[in-house]
Amino acid sequence: RQIIPRLKKIAGPHLQKSWSEIPHVTQHDEADITEMETFRRSLRDLYTGEKISITPLAFIMRALVKALKDYPIFNTSLDLKSNELIYKKYYHIGIAVDTPHGLMVPKIRDVDKKDIREIAEELKRVSKLSADLKIDKKEFFGGSMTISSLGSIGGSFFTPIINLPEVAILGVGRTEKKQVFIAGKYESRIMLPLSLSYDHRVINGAEGARFCVHLKESLGKDFA
Repeated sequence: RQIIPRLKKIAGPHLQKSWSEIPHVTQHDEADITEMETFRRSLRDLYTGEKISITPLAFIMRALVKALKDYPIFNTSLDLKSNELIYKKYYHIGIAVDTPHGLMVPKIRDVDKKDIREIAEELKRVSKLSADLKIDKKEFFGGSMTISSLGSIGGSFFTPIINLPEVAILGVGRTEKKQVFIAGKYESRIMLPLSLSYDHRVINGAEGARFCVHLKESLGKDFA
């Protein structure tokens, strides 16, 4: 027997409410991030020439904000009392952080106003504060959409649970090199597994598919 950790006790009812009240649909796809990874690994400081370490998650966050701008229905909350959709004018992306104390989902605020390096630094800062239990409680509220990334651990596709009152969540798996048939021949490409869960009361399958396509294109071509 083991006592359930405090954070899991706090998160449990919220997850149960989300799963039982939201009709989840999850779509799975893969993004070709070969060029993005080449670009990411080539980044160097203009003055010192030193290599700049940017996590792939920073690029994924940038791509997600671009998709939210083009498909604003994903950046909403559903108000059942008034039967209205509330459209958000901000882009605060929640990040599921695995800490020694349990899972936390702080928000990186105004991602649309930050460059790729600033996003990466903010990710480091928020992750450390979460791990040290020094993050302010207000940082867990007011998100646009959440990213749950398992890439550093392993696995491919899964079904992430939507973080109420948001209407969608993006699950990211571990990249894998695959042989892809392009222009009449097979090429070795770096593929990123994507799992998009959304509230089917708000978002339909066609909108979900278009959102995934947009993400794939941003991660594959429009990543800089």
